[in-house]
Amino acid sequence: MSEETAVVEERAEEKTETPAEPRTWQPVILGILCNWCSYAGADLAGSTRLHYPETIRIVRVPCSGRVDPMFVLKGFQKGFDGVMVLGCHPGDCHYAKGNYYARRRIALVQELLKSLGIPEERFHFEWVSASEGNRFAELVREFTEQVRKLGPFRGVAPQF
Repeated sequence: MSEETAVVEERAEEKTETPAEPRTWQPVILGILCNWCSYAGADLAGSTRLHYPETIRIVRVPCSGRVDPMFVLKGFQKGFDGVMVLGCHPGDCHYAKGNYYARRRIALVQELLKSLGIPEERFHFEWVSASEGNRFAELVREFTEQVRKLGPFRGVAPQF
């Protein structure tokens, strides 16, 4: 089992913890963020005390180009209501071309999700730099609202 898959498993366990008091349903989102830009943007949002929903569970990867399509599928398999992949802007990757690889893989992920019957609104891919804490917070707010409107993810019905 890869380190990233183990982290997704750990985040899924966090998701299932029962709150002390019952609340209205909130989506739980898996965020797969590149270390150098998107994670730093999330850190900036937190350190400047920007408000965004606590619906996201972050997994930090070295580069968005490292995101295997199976990480996204594993997130849905583990019951996350939505999955976000955030990477460096094109031309700003610390690994030269990782985000270009990510862009190609994400196109495949979107086709795969469509073929599995997972609504495209449950997946989001975006560029966020280290200085875009406001943008990170806004993306989480928007995606949370989008997934909230869809309701809980119930899995994929087998198609025969």
